[in-house]
Amino acid sequence: MADQPDTGQRTRRWRWGWGGWRTEAGRLLEVAALLGLVITQPLLDVLGRSPDFFLFHRADRREILLLVALVAVLPTVAVGLLGLAGGLLGPTVRAGTHTLLVGLLVAALAVQVGRQLTPLRGVPLLLVAGVVGAVGAYAHRRWRAAGRVLRVAAVGPLIFVGLFLFASPTAPVVLPRGDGGAAGTATGNRHPPVVVLVLDELPLVSLLGPDGGIDAQRFPHFAELAAASTWYRNATGVSGWTPYALPAMLTGRYPAQPYAPHYSHYPDNLFTAFGGLYDIRAEESITRLCPPSRCEQPIMPEQGLGVLVRETGQLLRQVTSPQDSRIDPENSYRERTAEEAGIDAAEPVPDDPKFRWDSLNVNQPARFTSFLNGLTPAPRPTLHFLHLLMPHSPWAYLPSGARYEAPEEFPNEGDGWVDLARARHLAQLGYTDRLIGETLRTLRETGLWDQSLVVVTADHGVSFTKGAQGRGMDAIRAAADEVAWVPTFVKTPGQRAGRVDDRNWEHVDLLPTIADEAAISLPWRVDGRSARQAPRTEPGKVFYDRPAEPTPIAGGVPDPLPPPAPHPLVGTVVADAAPGGTVRIGGQDGFRAVDPDSGQLPALIWGTLPEQVPDGTLLAVAVNGTVASVVPVVAPDPSGRRFAALIADDRFFRAGANRLDLYLVEPTGTLRQLTIS
Repeated sequence: MADQPDTGQRTRRWRWGWGGWRTEAGRLLEVAALLGLVITQPLLDVLGRSPDFFLFHRADRREILLLVALVAVLPTVAVGLLGLAGGLLGPTVRAGTHTLLVGLLVAALAVQVGRQLTPLRGVPLLLVAGVVGAVGAYAHRRWRAAGRVLRVAAVGPLIFVGLFLFASPTAPVVLPRGDGGAAGTATGNRHPPVVVLVLDELPLVSLLGPDGGIDAQRFPHFAELAAASTWYRNATGVSGWTPYALPAMLTGRYPAQPYAPHYSHYPDNLFTAFGGLYDIRAEESITRLCPPSRCEQPIMPEQGLGVLVRETGQLLRQVTSPQDSRIDPENSYRERTAEEAGIDAAEPVPDDPKFRWDSLNVNQPARFTSFLNGLTPAPRPTLHFLHLLMPHSPWAYLPSGARYEAPEEFPNEGDGWVDLARARHLAQLGYTDRLIGETLRTLRETGLWDQSLVVVTADHGVSFTKGAQGRGMDAIRAAADEVAWVPTFVKTPGQRAGRVDDRNWEHVDLLPTIADEAAISLPWRVDGRSARQAPRTEPGKVFYDRPAEPTPIAGGVPDPLPPPAPHPLVGTVVADAAPGGTVRIGGQDGFRAVDPDSGQLPALIWGTLPEQVPDGTLLAVAVNGTVASVVPVVAPDPSGRRFAALIADDRFFRAGANRLDLYLVEPTGTLRQLTIS
């Protein structure tokens, strides 16, 4: 009988096995609940409010659904497998591993909640979150009720996914409905070519000189455009967010719902109105208002699930960081260059001695190159449309067209940093001015200039006012002149001379004006009015941070901001200087072998200094013995950097090895050289 199996023991083992799997399932539900709060909900919330993220990367339904599945499922599977691996060492280790995971996830959740509800940041926030995590782990281990609550909360990720797919602004990108609205009808026999160029994140004040006109010295091509068109100097955008601003411009209606900028939600727009009478050559960036039946996108940005996962991972780092971070997917959008896209570029015609490296044709965004190549006469009326993410961040271009590299996590706020952000914006605006010049040259060479309706504007501006940097409501309240007022130029067919019109223009007036000039009757009601109609009599304007919630803004044509004046030391040759300590620098590797013909320059450097150097001390940056920039030393940013300097003038560089020196500027103006470590 000794050889017979003990059925009672076998039954007990089966019962323990079943109980063990039930315990593991409960633990997995608890982990899923916490990961849903730490990862799934915040990520899908950001992505759900950012349909432009998927539109920019031209993600299809399959890719979006796969990304959602990865966000909702993969972390739970990975952490669950980690817990099971701990179980190989025995039930005690397994229970301890699970308690540790619960504590870590509670701490991660506390970081996010603490960043929203408390002034704590950085290490103090991590310490408090660690205490909260330890208390959470103890409560979970001590009381079963905590585990039961988490298991019920495990339904959360399913709810978050459902909200993303069916109730978020991104929903129609996943499940589009319809394919365009009614076409406009002709109101006359003359339908001129229409050329519309919409720039992005460009405040009018950035273009203004001290006299209130376009600064012709810094932006000669914008000045050239103003001298040949009607400049609506009192023009304002209606929102600081492109997914609301651009549909308002192209439908003539104020933002009413938090819809994705997609043709299924905005079937009545510029493209559908003109599509019956005009051929359409449209280059959109972070919108998809032109339905596929009317036009396809010749140039595509980086695409594929891998790109979506990479960018989502960067968003997750911002969401979970203990430091303040501007969680805005638009900050990462970068147009591919003509060279990267593998397309032929328009031949540039450099007319500035500084511009000697012939890099405009390879560095310009591919979408712009495609737009230029399409500006040719056609037998049928043609609408040429380009929304170009310039001079929008990320800032990467010097005025010459040369590119430079920069860390993604540079702060844009605070002493020194907001000034650096504005300097980089103005440098990229200088390059944008060159692109405007290329557009005007191409239109004249092809014969389209005289006969075309040409519109150049921007969807919104951006504030570089310290304490209110950006384009949200804080910026609107503190610096509406920087956020709302945008450059708007309209050249009508046959127009020869420029003029200024200070009527109360709002960007819902753009479509009615274009339709009027092109002899197209819009088959829907609009909130805007054509520039051919009498101007508004009321002076007030509205701005929408949220749809259907207009915020009144007051004021008229903004006064020019004081231009950033270079420090008197810039351009001086440095002789011998006394030693002044040490400095650690990032971005210096590119100085060892500069190749101007590549169109890439080491134009941005950053670093840190000893604590003994007080904030506010001036730092001179010299390239090849000449001071190229003077910047202040500031309090350390989250990465420990205490300064950063942009060398916007490429004439300081030469081919081959370049020498980089840094000097402390004494109050008397004398320099003390720092040793680079």
